[in-house]
Amino acid sequence: MSDGVAKDSAEGSSRSSGNHQPLSRYESQKRRDWNTFGQYLKNQRPPVPLSQCNCNHVLDFLRYLDQFGKTKVHLHGCVFFGQPDPPAPCTCPLRQAWGSLDALIGRLRAAYEEHGGSPETNPFGNGSIRVYLREVRECQAKARGIPYKKKKKRKHQNKPNNVDEEAKSSSKQLPS
Repeated sequence: MSDGVAKDSAEGSSRSSGNHQPLSRYESQKRRDWNTFGQYLKNQRPPVPLSQCNCNHVLDFLRYLDQFGKTKVHLHGCVFFGQPDPPAPCTCPLRQAWGSLDALIGRLRAAYEEHGGSPETNPFGNGSIRVYLREVRECQAKARGIPYKKKKKRKHQNKPNNVDEEAKSSSKQLPS
């Protein structure tokens, strides 16, 4: 990875430097996430230079973020495990929601490449990160009793012109 990845995070993304327009909500969040991850690496003992960051540092960061989560994830021993709307409070931990982690990784993956990192060495795109996110999603779905269903992508189908279809079907009909 080049030293360009380690450039001062105050500069923000390469797209916004030199541009005085306000950043979009996504760009602001991406910059904030990138700065937070950089600070996390600096706070490690010993500090981890961004150029030496790997998927294990990313996984540790995701686990670290769990302490700030707001999503109740029932443990296997909890009487409310598997119930979507528990009738009473319990002592199960609050965790980061899967969707939040998934979006975070997407933003960090983009920021890494914008800061000079190569897609081939991007620790946020590593297979172990995808496996971790899948496990979090499945665990949280079971704990809530709500199965995760992948949204089907809408295909853009070209609908045939009704006039053409009618002409084709009428030409295929046998005379009576």
